[in-house]
Amino acid sequence: MPQIIETVDVNVPVTVAYNQWTQFESFPHFLDEVVSITQIDDTHNRWVVKVAGAEREFDAEITEQHPDERVAWRSVGGDTEHAGVVTFHKLDESTTRVTAQIDWDPQGLLEKVGALVGAGSHAVKKDLDNFKKFIEGRGGETGAWRGDVDA
Repeated sequence: MPQIIETVDVNVPVTVAYNQWTQFESFPHFLDEVVSITQIDDTHNRWVVKVAGAEREFDAEITEQHPDERVAWRSVGGDTEHAGVVTFHKLDESTTRVTAQIDWDPQGLLEKVGALVGAGSHAVKKDLDNFKKFIEGRGGETGAWRGDVDA
């Protein structure tokens, strides 16, 4: 399974970056391939994504979540298989390093070729850059969920 690791530094406090990342329904504003996310409960979401021109649906389960530190998930059922973690590192009072690590199983020829040429890594880097523009442009989060989920 290919692994993608990308990082971006955002000019907001760690709490603001983390809080925004817990607002899954806002992801279509900065994740290019995400069509919609519906929050089912505190640890489950239904995702609709468009990858390589194909629309896919899957549920995701939050497997670990600790405020201002990390959000980890895995897909459950649906058309795609992946897992990942996003971590938040306070660099100073107003700067946070956001790191995304994603393990995914490419489906179909286009995704497999894309994985070979690093398209997934480029997409994640672009999404993190979009997150940076979104959160810095707003100057604050759209909401927050500060609950803990233990692995």
